[in-house]
Amino acid sequence: MKHATPDFPRNKGRFADGRARRPHGRATALALVLLAAAMAATVALGRWQLGRAHEKEATLAALEAGRALPPLVLGPDRKGGDLVPWRSAEASGHWLADRTVLLDNRMANGRPGFWVVTPLAFDDSGRQAVAVLRGWLPRPVPDGPVSVRTPSGAVTVRGDLVPRVPRLFELPALSGRKRDEFSASLPGWPGAPPRLQNLELDTYAKAADVALLPAVLEQTGDAPDGLVRDWAGPTTNSDTHRGYALQWFSFAAIAAIAFGVILVRTFRSKR
Repeated sequence: MKHATPDFPRNKGRFADGRARRPHGRATALALVLLAAAMAATVALGRWQLGRAHEKEATLAALEAGRALPPLVLGPDRKGGDLVPWRSAEASGHWLADRTVLLDNRMANGRPGFWVVTPLAFDDSGRQAVAVLRGWLPRPVPDGPVSVRTPSGAVTVRGDLVPRVPRLFELPALSGRKRDEFSASLPGWPGAPPRLQNLELDTYAKAADVALLPAVLEQTGDAPDGLVRDWAGPTTNSDTHRGYALQWFSFAAIAAIAFGVILVRTFRSKR
């Protein structure tokens, strides 16, 4: 006696009468939405990387143009048009040592430390100056007050012009520092120089009670202050960003192909 066996479909992708199963509508719609979002996101990231590559190329062009110019002698009468970024320059005057600030969390050779910024006044009145990024100073171990050696008397400082002091990413809410806390404390900060994360020229000028040129002199060469002047300079490698852009556009192409395949299969199943 033969036992009756249920008539299971031979193909799991079909019903018992041979009709093809249709993909679940909601799952298909969700997949299409996710792929469309992936395409939009990866294309946007690729375009952003291309924008970064163009920025690096513009920086390289500005660097080459500035260094091709003859050295500039700085003074209170210098206008913004003369202060071309990466142009060699020199300034003579005396340091306003009591307006020195330390920029925290700057690294050199894998060691934490500070960048030292001090105004260099052009004359004895001390009313007009240029902010000088003097060099790097290691953080003391254990951490404590930092002493900066500043030569007295007349000095001549040579270096390269930069439009601003390079910034670090900062979350003021997490650092607990108010932006105007520093500006209310100079000149005459008690004890060691104040420590800041970033420095804006307009805020610094107001805090130091001095008129600053709209550029920063990044000091080079030797000086009797013990500071390290090994500046990395701007990053100008645009090829890296173009490589990242190609990767993002490749991901976008893969998502587009997957999007098209799902659409074709959906239309065929409906037919």
